[in-house]
Amino acid sequence: MLKKLFQKLETTIVGGAIVVGAASVLSRLVGLLRDRLLASSFGAGDTLDVYYAAFRLPDFIFNILVLGALSSSFIPIFLEYWYREKEKPEAECVAWRITNSVLNLIVVGLVILGAIMFILAPFLMRIIAPGFSAAKQADTVNLTRLMLISIVFFGISNVMSGVLNSFRRFFAYSLAPIMYNLGIIFGIYVLVPAWGVRGLALGVVFGSLLHLLVQLPAVRRTGYRYQWIFDTAHAGVRKIGKLMVPRALGLGVVQLNQVVINVIASTLRSGSVAIFNLANNLQSFPISVFGVSLAISSFPVFSKAFAEQDRPGFVYHFSQTFRRVLFLIIPVSVVILILRAQIVRLILGAGEFNWTDTIFTAQTLGIFSLSLFAQSLIPVLARSFYAFQNTKTPVIISMIAMVLNIVLGILLSRSWGISGLAFAFSISSIVNMLLLLVTLRVAVGDLDDSLIIRSTFKILVCSTAMGFVIQRMKYFIAPLVDMQTFYGVLTQTLAAVGIGAFVYLVVAIILQCEEIEIIRHWLIKARIQLFGSLGQKKNENSS
Repeated sequence: MLKKLFQKLETTIVGGAIVVGAASVLSRLVGLLRDRLLASSFGAGDTLDVYYAAFRLPDFIFNILVLGALSSSFIPIFLEYWYREKEKPEAECVAWRITNSVLNLIVVGLVILGAIMFILAPFLMRIIAPGFSAAKQADTVNLTRLMLISIVFFGISNVMSGVLNSFRRFFAYSLAPIMYNLGIIFGIYVLVPAWGVRGLALGVVFGSLLHLLVQLPAVRRTGYRYQWIFDTAHAGVRKIGKLMVPRALGLGVVQLNQVVINVIASTLRSGSVAIFNLANNLQSFPISVFGVSLAISSFPVFSKAFAEQDRPGFVYHFSQTFRRVLFLIIPVSVVILILRAQIVRLILGAGEFNWTDTIFTAQTLGIFSLSLFAQSLIPVLARSFYAFQNTKTPVIISMIAMVLNIVLGILLSRSWGISGLAFAFSISSIVNMLLLLVTLRVAVGDLDDSLIIRSTFKILVCSTAMGFVIQRMKYFIAPLVDMQTFYGVLTQTLAAVGIGAFVYLVVAIILQCEEIEIIRHWLIKARIQLFGSLGQKKNENSS
């Protein structure tokens, strides 16, 4: 029974989203613990500025060369050849030959480029962090050089992730980020006392190794076997490369955007780079759990609909995914906006992370919450284009959003500091999402528009009612507890959120939101299957 349930979780959109989402929740919880340890150990000051700035160069390389290949091109091409050649023995399977060729090309490319960046790091850090002092830039260079090792492990690991996603083996894939965060926590606890701030970078490298190792057994069970192959002449490899280029450029735009934010933040008050990254990590929790998890689990189905020329099937799955993301993310945005200070205090407010750090981080987080819905929908919309093997459109739109973000970031940060950067980021994210949606609508036609609009209106009504209740409960509970203690703030937050969530569900039931009916259907079906299986097993044992 458990095996059957596990197989169902891994082979359906909703099941895949549950697996990815649950693991993402755990990963993000571990990530929040990581951030709490970082904040309490170092505060939002020079050390964390250096730590987060050191990520910029490795992230730039990794996102362009690796995610560019896998997110947009590897999975559709792999599946295309797999379904065409799957009856052949594994040794002769073209899909595996393509996999090994892509893997080897990526690893060689990462090693060469990493070595070049290792040499150029001092020069590049003067561009990435111009506002840092000479000592901070030197520390950033040292951490960057160590972190460059991690891109090789991540390169291998993400090819393995592409294979697992193609077969909808989401469990091992979902464990990888958890292991990565555990590696960083190991660095904070064990390596920092021995190696100082370099221990943080070594923890990143160790985490990237764990990210790879946890996926290898599951990949091997798919039938994959490594071979030293560089079949650059194969049509599939060339097609992946062709599709990779525009997507890599698009991700390069995103990373360049992050670099520019880092450049601007480095010229503001000390700790601004850390504050922006800490607030960004907090908002990434719901985005990864709801937006990214549903997008990842939907991508193979989107790709299959395109391969079978099933437009109604694509529209059906797209509409469901789109509405489910909104149903989950809009109320979360309201909670974060209203309780932003409590959230920051509970998660980061300890040790060296003082009240000033809390205020600035809460302000930044509150501004981010205004665009959570857009940031959560962008992965779904982008993967809709990738499923059609169209990687150019998201690139062009992301470039427009990047230019807007940079211009607004420079202008708004002059008056509002780090809050101006957050406003620029949120505005550009909303514009990015709207342009993707409008373009997809023009390309595909009706995306079940009437149902999406009707559901969105109901979700906004439910979220408004919930927000009103949470705001009232927040002030009602505050005098009843000691708000100067962790447990007092926790009690206020949990009580307000709990009652607010109850109101949200009640109003959703009254308004007959389809998403509530889907959840109710899942629960009824699961109960029937569970008790049915138990009853069948009992009858078998008695006989």
